[in-house]
Amino acid sequence: MLYDSAMTSILNSAEDIAACIEDGALLALPPEYGPCSMDTIRALIRRGAKNLRLLAVPQFGLQADLLIGAGCVAEVESAAVTLGEHGLAPRFTDAIKSGSIGMHDTTCPAIHAALQASEKGIPFMPLRGLIGTDILARREDWKVLDNPFEDDDPIAYLPAIKPDAALFHAAKADRNGNVWIGLRRETMVMAHASRQTYVTAEEIVDDDLLADAELAAGTIPGLYVDAIAPAKRGAWPLGVPGLYERDDAHLARYAGVAKTPDGFAAYLNDHVMPRIAAE
Repeated sequence: MLYDSAMTSILNSAEDIAACIEDGALLALPPEYGPCSMDTIRALIRRGAKNLRLLAVPQFGLQADLLIGAGCVAEVESAAVTLGEHGLAPRFTDAIKSGSIGMHDTTCPAIHAALQASEKGIPFMPLRGLIGTDILARREDWKVLDNPFEDDDPIAYLPAIKPDAALFHAAKADRNGNVWIGLRRETMVMAHASRQTYVTAEEIVDDDLLADAELAAGTIPGLYVDAIAPAKRGAWPLGVPGLYERDDAHLARYAGVAKTPDGFAAYLNDHVMPRIAAE
């Protein structure tokens, strides 16, 4: 360990972050533009994480597909799992077809609402737009009740979601544990709602980010962050806005080779199991 603040531990690497995330944890992950802590995803696979329950905030791509293919996942809750223009997420698709993982279908607003309930410390959140949909009929944990303030106004009530851990990447953090996220407000809600929050960052600076008037509004206070670790190009092959773009050529290759178990195993051997630098 490099340094401990009163609230946030600064760890050496993504490997140390992965060691903090327990098997069976409900793990909240951001969308592909998150940014995503891909270094920690690879580290979780290397340590053989098991029975993770993945919560997309609000949809998944490569992060989930890698963890599912590597056998780290028991169930997923997400509004979508896709590689975008590169097609279906192949390991997720095969796992759903084979029944090897559980799936809780949801919507983007439903995930955000349930997390906001935990963020606010309340047990549920009402949400319009679900009544009459197929997805509501398949969610026994969602309830339709009357609006207590108006007659003949049914509304859906969603139980709060409190993840065991949130995991994401950031462009910058400081030695007080403050994390600059810019416009990515999903990660702010994740940090507020989760029991623990783990972040890898492109750099860890000595300056106090909350003391900077231009950065403070987009900064998560260290109060909500349990540990951070440096990870240069830690989102690769995904990107970090303003620093580097996603590696579309690499993602296209992955989408092709991961369609078969043997191809996926070869990808793990080449790009995940060795602790190699980002390409």
